[in-house]
Amino acid sequence: MTLIDNGVYVDGKRQHTPDSLDETFELTRTSGGMAWIGLYRPDDIELLAVAEEFGLNLLTVEDALAGHQRAKLEHYDTTLFTVLRPARYLDDVERVEFGELHLFVGPNFVVTVRHAESPDLGRVRKRLEQEPDLLALGPHAVLYAVLDQVVDEYAPVAAGLENDIDEIEDQLFGGDVEVSRRIYELSREVIQFQRAIAPLEGMVGTLRSNTGEFGIPDQLQDNLGDVLDHVLRLIDRVNAYRALLENALNLSSTLASNRLAETSIAQNEQVKRISSWAAILFAPTLIGAIYGMNFDNMPELSWEWGYPLALGAMVVMAAALYLTFKRNKWL
Repeated sequence: MTLIDNGVYVDGKRQHTPDSLDETFELTRTSGGMAWIGLYRPDDIELLAVAEEFGLNLLTVEDALAGHQRAKLEHYDTTLFTVLRPARYLDDVERVEFGELHLFVGPNFVVTVRHAESPDLGRVRKRLEQEPDLLALGPHAVLYAVLDQVVDEYAPVAAGLENDIDEIEDQLFGGDVEVSRRIYELSREVIQFQRAIAPLEGMVGTLRSNTGEFGIPDQLQDNLGDVLDHVLRLIDRVNAYRALLENALNLSSTLASNRLAETSIAQNEQVKRISSWAAILFAPTLIGAIYGMNFDNMPELSWEWGYPLALGAMVVMAAALYLTFKRNKWL
């Protein structure tokens, strides 16, 4: 069922809860109230019926059906079309899930088209129904409340990302080899989060500066200003996260290079030791090999001191090489 909630409001109070869209359209016309229709991944027939009733621009309807839109605000005659990118942080997998919400706001209607589990529009509706004076300001009050809810739901996401960044700092100096991958994945999420939030500054600013053109009641100026303040603070936080992750990635690269250099140095030291001992053993091996050829005419072959001299030469050459390598710190 794609029709999640459906109500007709008069003077800020819910007067009717129709069972179908056709009934909603009829009651809206006869009561002179405001229709608030909540849809979840509607099909073409439902959304086109809404578009025909309220005169929605077909390009915006196509956007709402297709999804995959960036956050934006567009004005068509008396209708505002808004796309928001809500988000929620999934603690179990330490990941940010991004959604998509489309709002059509006209003189006597609000239509929300949701493509994900967030935001919790049921909470928005409940809040406004408990504040009839605010809801009596009309469809733009609903737009404000939805914006406020989306921005409020960004706060836990920012907190979750901040916690992940703190964990990365511990991993960096703990020698975790997977830290670079996690930094990259977290950077990608922060960039997506930044893309979801950044357009809101211009969107909310446009709503505040064009209240007359958009038909927004002056009473909502302060409310929109509060949303804008929250957006600006979030933008500053996310910009700081991105800078921290860029520094962390650079530091991770530096630490990896240092570890590689340390490994290379350690390997070089081992090669030096092996080469030194190989050279030391090579000298007596060479002398022994020569005297082991058993030729008839060899130097000192029949000399009484020939054997001790050969052994002494082996010891002297090995000792000389050992002292040389030791002095050069190869051993």
